[in-house]
Amino acid sequence: MADCTDSVTVPEISNLLQMDPCLEPFEKDFKRRYGLFTKKIAMIEEAEGGYEKFTRGYESFGVHRQPDNGLYFKEWVPGAEAVFLTGDFNGWNHFSHPYNKLEFGKWDLYIPPKEDKSPPVPHGSKLKVVIRSKTGELLFRISPWAKYVVRDQTSVIYDWVHWDPPQQYKHQHPRPTKPRSLRIYESHVGIASPEGKVASYSNFTHNVLPKIKDLGYNCIQLMAVMEHAYYASFGYQVTSFFAASSRYGNPEELKELIDVAHSMGIIVLLDVVHSHASKNTEDGLNNFDGTDSCFFHSGMRGEHSLWGSKLFNYSSWEVLRFLLSNLRWWMEEYQFDGFRFDGVTSMLYHHHGIGVGFSGDYNEYFGLQVDEDSLIYLQVSNYILHTLYPDCITIAEDVSGMPALCRPVIEGGGGFDYRLAMAIPDKWIQIIKEFKDEDWNVGNIVHTLMNRRYAEKCIAYAESHDQALVGDKTLAFWLMDKEMYTNMSVFTPFTEVIDRGIQLHKMIRLITHALGGEGYLNFMGNEFGHPEWLDFPRKGNNESYHYARRQYNLVESEHLRYKQLYNFDRDMNWTEDKYGWLAAPPAFVSTKHEGDKIIVFERGNIIFIFNFHPSKSYSDYRVGVNLPGKYKIKLDSDKSDYGGHQRIDHSTDFFTEPVPFNNCSNSMM
Repeated sequence: MADCTDSVTVPEISNLLQMDPCLEPFEKDFKRRYGLFTKKIAMIEEAEGGYEKFTRGYESFGVHRQPDNGLYFKEWVPGAEAVFLTGDFNGWNHFSHPYNKLEFGKWDLYIPPKEDKSPPVPHGSKLKVVIRSKTGELLFRISPWAKYVVRDQTSVIYDWVHWDPPQQYKHQHPRPTKPRSLRIYESHVGIASPEGKVASYSNFTHNVLPKIKDLGYNCIQLMAVMEHAYYASFGYQVTSFFAASSRYGNPEELKELIDVAHSMGIIVLLDVVHSHASKNTEDGLNNFDGTDSCFFHSGMRGEHSLWGSKLFNYSSWEVLRFLLSNLRWWMEEYQFDGFRFDGVTSMLYHHHGIGVGFSGDYNEYFGLQVDEDSLIYLQVSNYILHTLYPDCITIAEDVSGMPALCRPVIEGGGGFDYRLAMAIPDKWIQIIKEFKDEDWNVGNIVHTLMNRRYAEKCIAYAESHDQALVGDKTLAFWLMDKEMYTNMSVFTPFTEVIDRGIQLHKMIRLITHALGGEGYLNFMGNEFGHPEWLDFPRKGNNESYHYARRQYNLVESEHLRYKQLYNFDRDMNWTEDKYGWLAAPPAFVSTKHEGDKIIVFERGNIIFIFNFHPSKSYSDYRVGVNLPGKYKIKLDSDKSDYGGHQRIDHSTDFFTEPVPFNNCSNSMM
């Protein structure tokens, strides 16, 4: 009997199998996945006239002003008996404006212009879709395609507001070209100010963007932009997928933020949440048409037991249109440059990664536990994004280490550009919590930083927003704790804790930057050693904003040591910008000396030398070098500008000798 995969050809699978022969036993899995992917693309071509058109669902669904100023409304409500439009415009009459029933569960409505030729629904007025379900219940819903939703101070529910301003923001600046090295500043607009309130898009544009530029980051990853009713969810319980969060301002202000970033040569990625959705019904997608399916799997398959959220049915045609159009919307309307896909591990497996430890055994990544509907959705997304926007960047948040996730779809891969190196921050927290620094195992640190799949690019980071959340704390706070409240002034002598904490903070960041991946990420504020942790206003903390802010004012004070950490982070990034180690092949490590606590490696024609010993300095220390010649110090964490002790003479030239050492053909002292 012939196998159904026999007829499938994955165009460049030989590349993949050559790089990792251990994947050969799973060639059939790759073929089957690729067969399902090509079938999906062919179906879109046949039924919809191609993915270019299919992914522009936002041009017909939702609400659209016509050339005559009349308004056209369209929704997909498969479980409805009848659909109506109500709002300020008709005095909230529930039944005066019925939709027409179309095929495939779609409904539409045209409302002609007023007598004075103005639109029948004015900009800024409230609307609701009224749905009569199969059981006869009346449901009041927000359009899934709503571009703007707001919440009154007196209400817990969001309202759909018709957004059609007379003056729309026009982008002035083209997208910057794709950077060869990605240095990401992970950001949350709402906490981007020292004030105890929700900060705005405009605050970010005028006060934070200049800092990001000065620090040498060339990419911003924006969290919590897709509208979410619960602020403390950090943006991960999305209620309105096409609406930019109104708690920070309006859509035009977000467009300006991205445009100004582009003018500075900074690209902007959206933290996109397509792995799950909020359980909210009145202002979310749940139970939209009165059934438990519609956008989601029905029954238990549609529930995420750990997150208390709903799971999309990626095999549904209209869900596919909705999600792919959502990606396209953020690229087109707001000019984002790509995406960090949240919760990819949850998508890839039927077990969602719950209670599963991934050992690296390849059998864990293939077989019945893989949710191929989700995997094909990710392949289709990546393929369409990279075809329509060749410079688009996609990053997977995957803790499982799924092989080929970051290889092109034509090799049978997932099509992502990068994955997050999620084991690295866990390792730093673990060793700081569990070991005195004289007991650090430098070999183990090097192994964690270099343990990644060959030719699948990683974003390395010492800490992200995850590590700062309540219950944990920032690396700086782990290192220096309560002494940060009293001993961070340059006028007080170094205490042992502050001195060691500041030196390790810099070294941890540099070794992660240089050894850990092909891109680097920092969460806002952590570059200067932000104290404490992150906690959003909620009942449990009396709705306090005290920990939901970033204290940039600490850097502005010249007499505090935060400025020194900021200076180091800035110069580290600009040094990478000049020498490009992130774009170079992985490092060659020549020294991992447990007794001396010394790590030496070469990457991109630069020698990196780290001394992690808590008390010993070394002079005339022999270091292996492959490239002969004269070397000069370009970055030194011990500089006084960075809170160091200035123990190294920067005017010294270091000459190599043809003395082989530690598997290198040359060496120097």
